[in-house]
Amino acid sequence: MRALTVGEVMTRDLVTMRSGDTLAALRDRMYEHQIRHIPVVDDGGYLVGLVTHRDLLRNTLMERPRSSAYVEDSILEDLRVEEVMTRKLEVGSPNMPLRDAARVMLDKKYGCLPVVDGQRLVGILTESDFMRVYLYED
Repeated sequence: MRALTVGEVMTRDLVTMRSGDTLAALRDRMYEHQIRHIPVVDDGGYLVGLVTHRDLLRNTLMERPRSSAYVEDSILEDLRVEEVMTRKLEVGSPNMPLRDAARVMLDKKYGCLPVVDGQRLVGILTESDFMRVYLYED
């Protein structure tokens, strides 16, 4: 069996945010697209950070367990993506062997690996992408 590359498996239809967007907008996008990871890009499409569902939770209910929905919405409207995003990211490239990407994700306990060409975001590799490979393997 031929070894697959990240570029052959990664998700290319990306949902992204900008660093100045609110966490409320990010939450809405996550729910709308049913995703748990959103790369943050600048105006040129260059990767500047990543926000995960866990980051979102950490800044809402987990920090304020007795908050009402109104208070939570207010907090998310006040917080910007740049305040919670992870900036130092491990990334993959489209020509990276899939096995190497899997090792990074497993060793570091990452749920995703942003994929860049140079610094420009071109995809994201998620646990779901690995499931698709397994399910549709010939």
